[in-house]
Amino acid sequence: MNKSQSDLLSAFEEYLSVTKALDALTISSYLGDLKQLEDFTDKILTKLDTTDVLKFLASFENKRTLNRKLSSINTFFHFCHLQNFTYEKIKIPMAKVPKNLPKYLSPEEIMQGLSLIDRSNLVGLRDYALILFLYASGCRISEALSVQRSDILEGWLKIRFAKGEKERVVPLAPVATEALENYLEAQEMSSSYLWLNYKGDVLSRISAYKIVKKYLGVSPHVLRHSFASSLIIGGADLRVVQELLGHSSLETTQIYTHIQKQNLADTMRSFHPLS
Repeated sequence: MNKSQSDLLSAFEEYLSVTKALDALTISSYLGDLKQLEDFTDKILTKLDTTDVLKFLASFENKRTLNRKLSSINTFFHFCHLQNFTYEKIKIPMAKVPKNLPKYLSPEEIMQGLSLIDRSNLVGLRDYALILFLYASGCRISEALSVQRSDILEGWLKIRFAKGEKERVVPLAPVATEALENYLEAQEMSSSYLWLNYKGDVLSRISAYKIVKKYLGVSPHVLRHSFASSLIIGGADLRVVQELLGHSSLETTQIYTHIQKQNLADTMRSFHPLS
C-alpha cells in the first residue's frame, strides 16, 4: 500500500494520539526523532533498512537518548508493519547496554584538554597537575583531595583514605610527578595537603569537578575510568587493574572487560587478512 510521506506521518501521529494515547509533547518527540533519522541518513523513512537505522543509533553515546530514539523508531516501523505500509518489518531490539558501562576518554582527548591550560600561573599549574594526577593514579576524587605530601615518595602514591577498601600503593607516571613538583614549587602556602584553593584550604569536590569539567567536559570520575581503560587496552591483567583501583572484588573491575573485547575486535578488523 503506497502512501506519501506526509500521509504516513499524519497517520502515525493519529495512531500515537488515539491508539497509544500519548501526550502532545511525547508525540512531538517521536516525530522529531524520525525527522532527525531522515536528516542523518538522507533517505525517506520507507526507504530505510536496518543498517541505516543502526548507523544512526551508533551516533548516540548517552544510554537514555539512545533508548528514546530507539523507542520512536521501533514504534514507527511497528506501525508501518501493522498497516502494510512497508513490505518488510525492520526489527531492531531495544538497546542492551550494560548498566555500569563506564564512559572514558582516550589519552589523546585528555592531552588535548590539558593543552588548553595556561600554566604561567599557580592556578594553571594546579589544574594541570590535578588532572594528570587523577589520570595517572586512578584515584577517586575524594581520595585525591585527601592526599598529603608525605603520601608521595619516589614516584609512589600511598592512598590511605580509600572508599571502604584497604590501603593501596600505586606508581605515578613521571609526567604526572613532574607536573606535581612544578605546582608545589610555585605554591607558597603552608599545608600538608596537595590540592588547595586560593585561600590555602583543601580544594573542595565541587571545585575539583569544575576544573576537570572546564578542560575535559567530564566529571573527575571519568578520569578514573580512563585510567583503568588505558591499562586494559594496553594489555594489563584484570587483577592488576583491580589492585590499582582498590576494588575489593574482581567483579567490580570486570565492567572494563568490554573495552578489552572491543580492542581485540578492532585489532582483528585492522590487521587480520580476512577482515
